[in-house]
Amino acid sequence: MVTGTAYSAVVTEPPVLVTGGSGTLGRRVVAELAARSVPARVLSRSAATAVGTAVTVPGNLATGLGLGEATRGVRAVVHCATRPTRVRAVDIEGTQRLLLALRVASPQAHLVYVSIVGCDANPLPYYRAKAAAETAVDLSPTPASVVRATQFHELVRRLAARSNFRVAGLSVRGLRFQPCDPAYVAARLVDVALGPRLQRRLDLAGPQVLTFTQAVRAVTGVDRVLELPPVGAVLRAFATGSNLPGPAAQVGGRSFQDWLAAR
Repeated sequence: MVTGTAYSAVVTEPPVLVTGGSGTLGRRVVAELAARSVPARVLSRSAATAVGTAVTVPGNLATGLGLGEATRGVRAVVHCATRPTRVRAVDIEGTQRLLLALRVASPQAHLVYVSIVGCDANPLPYYRAKAAAETAVDLSPTPASVVRATQFHELVRRLAARSNFRVAGLSVRGLRFQPCDPAYVAARLVDVALGPRLQRRLDLAGPQVLTFTQAVRAVTGVDRVLELPPVGAVLRAFATGSNLPGPAAQVGGRSFQDWLAAR
């Protein structure tokens, strides 16, 4: 069963499947495909979901329902879907189900798995799940590439906004970000999906490194920001730069300051 734009006999180019197509990143991937006149198909738990002109195929990564139909005849998959509250069922086992479905329905299709810079260097459970999903991708015979991105601008903005306590802001000593614009990430994901399998992981980041203290000041306007020491293994990993990209990362898109000014 499909909804949205119907299949057409005049469309002969195989589509690109986007999982998580209704999310922050997925919608931009669908828009980027449309801008390049590449047919898009979206996997969604709701048949009523509409994302641009993409065809919607009902399916569920947590159960495997609909994955066969969703993957049939695709040229590539941009796997953006994630669910922090169900990381094992969706991010790890769901990725494994998707890989298996591709092996049966479209064994030559190129899967692009979207991950997070430094996910293998931080004990945060969500990050560990992303790293485990990367391993599943690496072990699969399916042609696949892993693209890691740093935190999106909106996430850094939300974190900074929550650190405003009127009299002063709160920050974590040593915590830095090199956040990126999801529109930039979407464009690079489509580049990778339509090309050959990457020989190694690709890291993507924005052009600006800023401390969390700088982000709090920029977002809230407060001058006084108290920096607390990082407590616990997760914060200590972040404070040592586990979330920052290495020198081989591709940098692009709007800086955090430019993105914030445009809001």
